[in-house]
Amino acid sequence: MKLGIEVLLQDKKRLKSLQGKRVGLVCHPASVDSELRHSLDLLAKKVKLSCAFGPQHGVRGDKQDNMIESPDFVDPVLKIPIFSLYGEVRRPTAEMMSHFDVVLFDLQDLGCRIYTFITTLLYMMEECAKTQKKIVILDRPNPAGRVIEGFRMRPGWESFVGAAPIPMRHGLTVGELALYFKSFYNLDVQVDVVKMKGYSPNKAPGFGWDIKRPWVNPSPNAASLNMARAYSGTVLIEGTTLSEGRGTTRALEVIGASDIDFTKVLAGMKKKAPQWLKGVILRECYFEPTFHKHQGKLCHGFQFHTDCDAYKHEQFKPFRITALMLKVIRDLYPDYPIYRDFAYEYVHNKLAFDVINGGPELKDWIENSKATPKDLDKKLALDEKSWAKERKAYLLYK
Repeated sequence: MKLGIEVLLQDKKRLKSLQGKRVGLVCHPASVDSELRHSLDLLAKKVKLSCAFGPQHGVRGDKQDNMIESPDFVDPVLKIPIFSLYGEVRRPTAEMMSHFDVVLFDLQDLGCRIYTFITTLLYMMEECAKTQKKIVILDRPNPAGRVIEGFRMRPGWESFVGAAPIPMRHGLTVGELALYFKSFYNLDVQVDVVKMKGYSPNKAPGFGWDIKRPWVNPSPNAASLNMARAYSGTVLIEGTTLSEGRGTTRALEVIGASDIDFTKVLAGMKKKAPQWLKGVILRECYFEPTFHKHQGKLCHGFQFHTDCDAYKHEQFKPFRITALMLKVIRDLYPDYPIYRDFAYEYVHNKLAFDVINGGPELKDWIENSKATPKDLDKKLALDEKSWAKERKAYLLYK
């Protein structure tokens, strides 16, 4: 398989079209080729790089905790400005846009709506449309594959973790999303997607990720393919008082709390909706976060395991599993304060859990004692089927 950056560097026609132009680059630590050479270094030898942009966690990926802003700086080697799109601004300013003629976008995504890199993509596309500048997407794999799961974002719930009305797990690559954004928002912008070669999103064992390629964290807590597969479920825990494992070596792969008996929770999950637990192993475990929620406290919980023979890509439903866990906790602990009240990704007037979900429907299901897994399945299926039909027009790979 060849990534978009690798295809571009071998495409004489595309490289020639960049000659004589000031080229910007949106990148982060995972913007590397198969030999782990960074796109900044590779492109600096081929084109005139005039600036670069870093998304959440920055170009270097140095901000370990979530929602920590990054500053602008000058690259010490290339001597070009590096602009932060997760600092004083999240949308490139007119001054930033004046530094380039064409911008290359080379971010490794996780395939989940709330991962902010795709919102950064939309914002950059919108600003390119305003200034009539071209954007070139250097496409990369979606490590979560083609499977769709979760509610579509509802109208009025747009945010930095909600760029468009797509499900939590959308099943598109960044390049495919760019085509969708252009069409859905009717953007008058020139978009060139440099497609990957040999990308097979439905093929085992990687299902969208070439397991022979080394994993580089696209963000500090995205530490493995296992995390990327579980993320569209475990990210829900960011809006709760439970721990999603931040402060451990398995962030967003483990879920737990210091004041909940997860032996009872797992038993309740198996009783209430065993059909949702297929295709994965949930291993009961203990962990102690060194920072963030439940810091310094022994937590009881479970870890998602897709790194085993039991993993079945089409059956694995992390969104449903995490929703089920919260439903069982509400049944076992009627007064437990599940939802964390704080400003989430610059949204101050809405419950963080609902912001993550793109609406209140999941919380309503959790809190309704009469609501069943079958009820949630019906609601989710409507969104998942409608998106499966809508996204067909943007699929670039079989």
